[in-house]
Amino acid sequence: MSKANSTDSAKRAFSIPEYCKLYGIGRTSAYREITDGRLKVVKCGGRTLIPADEAERWLASLSA
Repeated sequence: MSKANSTDSAKRAFSIPEYCKLYGIGRTSAYREITDGRLKVVKCGGRTLIPADEAERWLASLSA
């Protein structure tokens, strides 16, 4: 598999439940981070998605 194909298959955004499971936080905490402006989301139709780069930025900000 080429590098381009492996990049294409990587997840670019997470749903709220996926994000919570991946980062080990509760749903209420995730929504609090969103409401307080510490975590940016995008809306896609009726879905709320967290871009992967935003999720990593949020995680890095915790140790800062």
